[in-house]
Amino acid sequence: MLRVSNIRTAVPMRKTVAALAAKKIRCRVQDIEEVRIVRRSVDARRKPKVYIVFTADIIVRQEARIWRGCRDNKDIKMVTEAPAIAAARGNLPLRQRPIVVGTGPAGLAAAFMLAQYGFAPLVLERGQDVETRTACVEKFRHEGILCDHTNVQFGEGGAGTFSDGKLTTRVNHPLIRNILHILVKAGAPEEILYTYNPHVGTDRLRQVVKNLRHMIMEAGGDVRFASCVTDIICNDRGQVQSVVVNHKEHYDTSVLLLGIGHSARDTYEMLHRHGMAMVFKPFAVGVRIEHEQHVIDRGQYGNTASALGLEPASYALAYHRPDGRSCYSFCMCPGGEVVAAASEAGGVVTNGMSVYARNSGAANSALVVNVTERDIRGTDPLRGIAFQRRYEQLAYAAGGHNYKAPAQTVGDFLRIAAVSPGIHTYMPGVTWTDLSAILPAFVTQTLQEALPYFERKIKGFAAPQVVLTGVETRTSAPVRLLRDENRMSVGTAGLYPIGEGAGYAGGIMSAFLDGMETALTIIRKFKPLEVQVDG
Repeated sequence: MLRVSNIRTAVPMRKTVAALAAKKIRCRVQDIEEVRIVRRSVDARRKPKVYIVFTADIIVRQEARIWRGCRDNKDIKMVTEAPAIAAARGNLPLRQRPIVVGTGPAGLAAAFMLAQYGFAPLVLERGQDVETRTACVEKFRHEGILCDHTNVQFGEGGAGTFSDGKLTTRVNHPLIRNILHILVKAGAPEEILYTYNPHVGTDRLRQVVKNLRHMIMEAGGDVRFASCVTDIICNDRGQVQSVVVNHKEHYDTSVLLLGIGHSARDTYEMLHRHGMAMVFKPFAVGVRIEHEQHVIDRGQYGNTASALGLEPASYALAYHRPDGRSCYSFCMCPGGEVVAAASEAGGVVTNGMSVYARNSGAANSALVVNVTERDIRGTDPLRGIAFQRRYEQLAYAAGGHNYKAPAQTVGDFLRIAAVSPGIHTYMPGVTWTDLSAILPAFVTQTLQEALPYFERKIKGFAAPQVVLTGVETRTSAPVRLLRDENRMSVGTAGLYPIGEGAGYAGGIMSAFLDGMETALTIIRKFKPLEVQVDG
């Protein structure tokens, strides 16, 4: 088939992709049998003139003849189908089935692959299934009643379930295409196969993770909720032997995949007590900023998204100080809302979330500042957790000790104007206060420098009425669980740290990829049990 890139058309779009591609490869539209969109992006560099740019795989009649007529065009090349995932099973015997801890993207990916290859994994999730979890999250949002084991951070699907569901990644890996097809099979929208910044939305992600669970179970896996791993037992040679669940149940295994997520602080502490290899990892903290979506649309497109027939606009901004300190946007949610994301009593945490339609009328993003080892002195690998917890507790106190979040307008924060606040969506509600009193001084200073800079990039971004809500602390894991070239924990045989919580991923796609690659490593090493046993 022919891969045709740089298929450009102004918006609103008047012609089909097939018609545009036919002109480019010099054939009739009726000669095209199938169009498979590989990539779709928006080019607004010359706004108000905005273009959609496609890359598409075109299957045509008389391919050889058409190829001869267009092969000199640098935008056209001949391609073949991408190969399916393939892995030869290993020869080492297993006495017990593998155990996967966590049902975030890394855990689900690992369990899915292991199940597909006949390893019948046991999957343990500390939180509840997605339906029960959704009810707990709604109760927290509306009543301020926190469930510490089932919330925005913990439960089926991991933290990404209550997010925008972005599937972007900087990783260029041959498995990415396979992952997207798995997600589509599980119920994700087909356009994730080709859009430049694909997303699923929290509403559709909830169905996707549920379907992935059923796919794992149909292939022989076992998924158990309300099952928190509270201890790991190793023999005197440092080989994993079993896990303890909820302080009482024991499950034997010699292969343990640990996809705990970036907020499993009690699990990090348990691993540290056992002397498992880990180090401090840099992260970032800051606030959420919120705008009316049309402000971002006009800043990015020069018009409203609806007038152009486009999706709500997003942005990615960064400000760099000469001393190496940076402020950048993170987890930008067009048409979304700011959500309460605490997982511990007595702490306030913010995050962003949107449904697939991105139709709330509000845009939000984290504005965060990097936190490095120079900011937290010491040798304790868990000192980043203590740092996060301190500012979450300060935010809780400033909000009124009831999970309301502290908030402030940009005008107040920059000391330039006292105005009525603009749009803000955080529930259970906000308390107006001075954010500089609950943020590290270096974060406040960097934010105050960055906001005027971002205003020059997007008009209205730092308008006085724009609302900042704090605090955003769970941007990534503050710990890295060290592993060797075989993806095994350094010094602990049979333990495989995976995903964002292990410090090896930074979003849904990279975590899914990390879990999948680790599962494939195990598949190529071991052979499945011939007879599966309970427990």
